[in-house]
Amino acid sequence: MQFTVERVEESNLRIDRFLAEKLPDLSRSRLQSLIKGGHITLNGNSTKSKQPICEGDIIKITIPPLTQPKAKPENIKLNILYEDEHLIVINKPHGLVVHPAAGNLDGTLVNALLHHCNHLSGIGGVERPGIVHRLDKDTSGCLVAAKSDTTHRHLVESFANRQIKKLYLAVVNGCPSIESGKIENHIARNPKDRQKMTVVTPPRGKLAITNYSVKKKSDGASLIECHLLTGRTHQIRVHMKSLGNPILGDPIYSRTAKQNIQVARLMLHAWKLSFIHPETREEMHFHSEHPTEFNQWMD
Repeated sequence: MQFTVERVEESNLRIDRFLAEKLPDLSRSRLQSLIKGGHITLNGNSTKSKQPICEGDIIKITIPPLTQPKAKPENIKLNILYEDEHLIVINKPHGLVVHPAAGNLDGTLVNALLHHCNHLSGIGGVERPGIVHRLDKDTSGCLVAAKSDTTHRHLVESFANRQIKKLYLAVVNGCPSIESGKIENHIARNPKDRQKMTVVTPPRGKLAITNYSVKKKSDGASLIECHLLTGRTHQIRVHMKSLGNPILGDPIYSRTAKQNIQVARLMLHAWKLSFIHPETREEMHFHSEHPTEFNQWMD
């Protein structure tokens, strides 16, 4: 496959952005992976994603054959909230890892999806087929996976453009001094502890925005509703800690804090998920019933 930069207005675009317009069925991350792997050349030479292009440049793309997923299908029971030929929405239980990684090579949601679905999107790579977004192992609730690359790309774009609404329930230690508001800062990997994320000063890190409100207060803990406007790793967990109210049962961010109430799990639940279906354009709304551990805080 080959493209020639023909118009002046196409000049000075980054090569990955130029190709994203020409190849809408490939995500930006997939294109960047192809560039990094040397499968996309600029005027016969290897290039970088940020490389600006000029009129007359020749871009060649070689898409390598799909490799078989390293993850193996496993007959793991799924709680399916919705499914069609394009996507599947899962009610993920607490304790289930989303995709294989070091220390968790099987028994994951990906293994279960490979067994259940005839097809999954390949944009996420062989380790993450179908995975559009993720929930931490200890977080339960709504999660959507894609069965085709086109659906995957549309869902990723919807997440990036904040067109997908994600509401979470969290039970935190104590009660925030300000009971509703917006937390907006930058989050990056903690250089002293790679398991943790931390709030950093721009331009470091990535923008993270959470709207929150206290729904119920009890002795020693509060039920919080969180609306994510971005989807950073550990975002709610870091933001609640930044308020001085870490989530109960958090094995990373509250392990050094004295908790008023002892619980058996991370008290974070992906409660509601809403989006426009990439193919039918229908408004889709999903709700995951709160786990029993939340009962004492729910009316």
